[in-house]
Amino acid sequence: LQEQIKQLRAFVAERPELDVVDVGWSLATTRAALEHRAVLTGDDVLATGVSDEGRLAVLFTGQGSQRVGMGLGLYEQFPVFAEAFDAVCARLDVRLERPLRAVLADGIGLEGTLWAQAGLFALEVALYRLVESWGITPDVLLGHSLGEITAAHISGILDLDDACTLVAERGRLMQALPTGGGMLAIQATEADVADSGLDVAAVNGPHSLVLSGDLETIERYAAECTAHGRRVNVLAVSHAFHSALMEPMLEEFATVLDGLTFSPARIPVVSNLTGEVAEAGAMQQPEYWLRQVRQPVRFADGITATAGLGVNRYLELGPDGVLSGMAQDTAPD
Repeated sequence: LQEQIKQLRAFVAERPELDVVDVGWSLATTRAALEHRAVLTGDDVLATGVSDEGRLAVLFTGQGSQRVGMGLGLYEQFPVFAEAFDAVCARLDVRLERPLRAVLADGIGLEGTLWAQAGLFALEVALYRLVESWGITPDVLLGHSLGEITAAHISGILDLDDACTLVAERGRLMQALPTGGGMLAIQATEADVADSGLDVAAVNGPHSLVLSGDLETIERYAAECTAHGRRVNVLAVSHAFHSALMEPMLEEFATVLDGLTFSPARIPVVSNLTGEVAEAGAMQQPEYWLRQVRQPVRFADGITATAGLGVNRYLELGPDGVLSGMAQDTAPD
């Protein structure tokens, strides 16, 4: 491998007219993806590539990371991606008012809960099938809210039909709830916000929380925190996810869950509810998914749990690097 690196450096040094993007493109697309590899970046910095040391966790993003056109370029370039994406869309489109691919292309309604969650699920499943075709196999899975449904499907807990039913009905029921809820990202611990009057929706890092509740309380608490020099960010959402304001949907959602079939996991999944590897049978219970809508996402605890399993490599599958950034605040060096 070191000899290959020397040859590449010499080749480029002798040809200053070469464009680095062209060289990278050719190296990435015209050569075999071998077991032992390395990556040259920036000013000739060498970073080792995929190794056999340590374990791999795959992360699946939740709502808020969606963007117009996500996955459509991959759809045109990679048949494996397109086949998986089409399989998801075929099952979701019968439950949606417009074809999902059309919504991703024009972005109309993509900020809505139903469309955002459906689009993210389709993208994440197709991304996983693509990297799987390249020989990447995770040791553990971890999703964030909606992403946990993707993890459940990939692990084998839900087949594609039932996973699509869960995604579509969960998104529909959430979107049908009255508006007026809000969410607030804040640099704080759970103890710091105990008197906020809001629910903790997500624990994303040692000092990174998302609070959820009615918009009036969100705005009041945000103003108080700002006045005391605490950094906050009121999120652009239509509903207060993972809060008490989700409870009116739970009865109908329970009916949806009772119609699904759950199977044992083939790949371990770290639970949003406990921040630990899900116990055998836990995620096969409809009650789990009711609680998953209402209770906080313990992502930071989940990253700590993966490190305890020997994970030292993380691959995020989604439209952005949201979870990768948050994981860096929690994972050991």
